[in-house]
This record gives sequence, structure tokens and C-alpha cells, in this order.
Amino acid sequence: MELTKILVIRLNEILLDGKWVTGTNIKNEIIDLDWRKATMKIDSLNSIADITFHIDYYIAGVLNFFENGKLEIKDKYSFDSKPINSQKDWKDLIDKFCDDSEKFVKVVRNMTDKELEKTFADEKYGTILRNINVIIEHSYYHLGQIILIKKLMK
Repeated sequence: MELTKILVIRLNEILLDGKWVTGTNIKNEIIDLDWRKATMKIDSLNSIADITFHIDYYIAGVLNFFENGKLEIKDKYSFDSKPINSQKDWKDLIDKFCDDSEKFVKVVRNMTDKELEKTFADEKYGTILRNINVIIEHSYYHLGQIILIKKLMK
């Protein structure tokens, strides 16, 4: 199996429609969540809305690099989301996350194994393959947080 096919399966698994590894995925955990719960702060933990923005920030930033060759994201801005004050605001963030995730998967699907070996933006960041794997690992980490926060809300 081509490496890109494996990556696409893994990306879909964590972001949009998988259940094999964790029994759920990010979209499934956020899609029906009320905005008040999504923005609820428990102690010093980030809210689910904060985490959703954060995951999407990196997906959108890496996607921008794939599409335009520019890496314009900075870690210090990765939690700088605009306030969620309504269900519409929350739905807009969910829609952006889902749209960006779908585009990201599509771009990866169209990559060759040779492209995966190329440097990502700067040598210090490693290869494109490494950065796609980081998106997957980072997303699993934060999915775990989302699940725990939802359990703490009950």
C-alpha cells in the first residue's frame, strides 16, 4: 500500500470518521456539542472550543504551506481564537475544522511518496511526511483531552 493511502486512512480515522483506534474521532466528539459546553472551562484546562481552534490552526497552517508554499503559523498564536458567544459561532468553528480537515486529507491523498520525502518549509522541521505524522499525533493527543473534558462535565 502506498504511504499516502496509509496517511489518508490515519487522518480520516482521527479527524473525520474513524472509530477503530479510539472508538471515536474529533468531528464525532464536537459536532453535536452545545456551544456553552464547548466553551466551558474546567479548572485551568482549555475548553473544547479552544482545543478545536488549536487543532485546526495547525491543520490550516500546514494546508496553507501545501497549497501556497508559505508557512505563516506561529505557535504563540495557536490558541488565539475569537470568542465563541453563540451556537452559530461554535458551528462556524466546527465547519472550519471539518472543511480544513477534508481539504488537508485531499491534498495528502494527491501526494506522491516522493513528495512526502521533501523538506517541509525548512530543514529544521524535517520532511513533509514527518509533519503529517505530527498532525496525526497532535490530533490524537487533543482528542484525548476533549474526551476527558467531556467526562469531567458530567
